[in-house]
Amino acid sequence: MNQSKQNSNGTVFTVTQFKINGAESSLEQFYTELSVFLLIVYLLVITGNLMIILLVAVDRRLHTPMYFFLCHLSFLDIVVVTAIIPKMLAITVMEDDMISFSGCFLQMYFFLGSQCTESFLLTTMAYDRYIAICKPLHYNTIITKRMCAILISITWMLGFFGPIPAVIYAVQLPYCGPNKVIYWFCDFPNVVHLACSDTSFVINLAFAVAMAVIYIPFFMIFCSYIKIIRSVIRIATADGRSKAFLTCSAHMLVVLTYFFSNAVVYLLEMVGNVSSDTRVLVAVFNCFLTPLANPIIYCLRNKEIKDAITKYILVKKIFPLHSKI
Repeated sequence: MNQSKQNSNGTVFTVTQFKINGAESSLEQFYTELSVFLLIVYLLVITGNLMIILLVAVDRRLHTPMYFFLCHLSFLDIVVVTAIIPKMLAITVMEDDMISFSGCFLQMYFFLGSQCTESFLLTTMAYDRYIAICKPLHYNTIITKRMCAILISITWMLGFFGPIPAVIYAVQLPYCGPNKVIYWFCDFPNVVHLACSDTSFVINLAFAVAMAVIYIPFFMIFCSYIKIIRSVIRIATADGRSKAFLTCSAHMLVVLTYFFSNAVVYLLEMVGNVSSDTRVLVAVFNCFLTPLANPIIYCLRNKEIKDAITKYILVKKIFPLHSKI
């Protein structure tokens, strides 16, 4: 869609592309190091999350609802980084800092949809852990394959339908220049602020959606873990309590990482004396933190995943290219 504005001389300015200006000139001298960092992060995220998906697929012991949801979380993390890192590499390596109008809003939509979906997915995983700990005798009758399909369908639909009204409204705004996005990708507020008309409605709409996506899942997860902790405390044996907490520990760490990192970004936005470069870098790093941390947390904290790694990777049953250990 072309956006245009006519000046007093009759010349029409049309914004058909945006210039992604990742940061001010002070960081351009570090583009080589940044490119290496981005490439390493991207490869680690793809490798770690694909490994989890592959392990769950080949190990029948992992064919349970918890690992079914974990596979979707891993796939979602791949979508998040794939939506933004390739273009960031194009900027830092090839100095290709232009993106088409439609490409910019498509990137924006996939990033927002992925972020929203992750929030709802963490809530779904918390519900699964709540049933497993608080109602263990009814777990198999409540968390059935049909229920898993319903929960994951609702999660993806809520996540990717949520940003649609704000993104559609933003697309229809007039963009008549400047077209420079002071960010590493087409982030919603940074693009919308370039519009030539009043943006208060769409900003308020996006803010309301963001608050709902963050606080409603956070409240539901918080309530779930309050009930989980109460149930665990009632377990008679120390070994039983330890096993129950171990079952939830990986998910708890992922939830804390997700919400804490988002809280840091929000606080930096509220602080007035922080440089724009710092805000941009911290916000972008926050986009990579959860996708990078999730496979590490589950590989270190989850016994079944560690056993699967030992069986299928260290013993060379998935990749039998090297000699046996």
